[in-house]
Amino acid sequence: MLTTSAALGLPGAFLKPLTSEMGWNTDQISSILAFRFALFGLMAPFSAILMERFGVRNVVCAALALIAGGMALATVVTELWQLFLAWGLMLGIGSGMTALVLAAVVANRWFSARRGLVIGLLTASSATGQLAFLPAAAWLIEHMGWRVAVLPVLVGCAVLAVLVFGFMRNRPSDVGLTAFGEVPAAVPVTPPAPPPPLTLRGPFVVLREAMRNQTFWVLAGTFFICGLSTNGLIQTHFISLCGDFGMGPVPAASALAMMGAFDFVGTILSGWLSDRYDSRKLLFWYYGLRGLSLFWLPHSTFTLYGLSIFAMFYGLDWIATVPPTVKLAATAFGRDARRWSSAGSSLHTRWARPRQRLAQA
Repeated sequence: MLTTSAALGLPGAFLKPLTSEMGWNTDQISSILAFRFALFGLMAPFSAILMERFGVRNVVCAALALIAGGMALATVVTELWQLFLAWGLMLGIGSGMTALVLAAVVANRWFSARRGLVIGLLTASSATGQLAFLPAAAWLIEHMGWRVAVLPVLVGCAVLAVLVFGFMRNRPSDVGLTAFGEVPAAVPVTPPAPPPPLTLRGPFVVLREAMRNQTFWVLAGTFFICGLSTNGLIQTHFISLCGDFGMGPVPAASALAMMGAFDFVGTILSGWLSDRYDSRKLLFWYYGLRGLSLFWLPHSTFTLYGLSIFAMFYGLDWIATVPPTVKLAATAFGRDARRWSSAGSSLHTRWARPRQRLAQA
């Protein structure tokens, strides 16, 4: 998750080099990056289906291959449509095949206890990866060119694909284990009937049903603001914004990396807190503090000191919203509904209760 998210965040450092070398304007490149983020989000329900059908290991390996291919192709582009193919389609689909769904799938399958903390750890790696590679990339761009700056992510994807293929397993039962914290039943329980097969129609069915629920719209709205303010605003345009105020790309990328360090602490702490406190109150404070930090940004004078204050407060809250949002979704829709909403099918939820009544009878 750290490396794939690094590939997702890295193009933000390439805005100025591409405009200088290729003659494309910021609007054109930003539109491609926006399309990439749209695919990153829209792929999430379908990635859960792919993980159920083909296995987590195979999906992660395919995602790493797509991401590495997209980053490699970007180094030889000469036309804007080629950049769209590499960084819009390939990078968007590849990163969306794992996205935050991978954290939820791993946490739900491998952990019965401390799920919030585990999701916090995994999402912290995702957000930190988006920012941690940027200082090195900015230095490479400044001294060796932007094409060389792609190499660390390419090497990371190649190494991880080998590790994933060799060591990752889909479920605890594949290695003779139970989920962490799961207490074995004293009396053997008949396993439930297998759920119906997943179909690509499932996410649309679940979306239609969820749209009738007010909680869905509140969570979707807040998470939209979360992505808009992090990925859309800061991650993509922060380095260019600092350049407009006279700050070099390496110090600006270092400020982003500082956000990543604080985010690692903030998101893990958020996972711990979401296991103990009301998630609604946590989100109230997270979004409130994020808004205040954005108010501070224009007054930071874009010095290292002023941006360090911004990085600290904004970084602690980068995607600390994920663990309490997941907990609220689980509370509102139930574990089965959450599972099948992620997997893209509502059929299991519809048929679970009749099966339970039949078993009781």
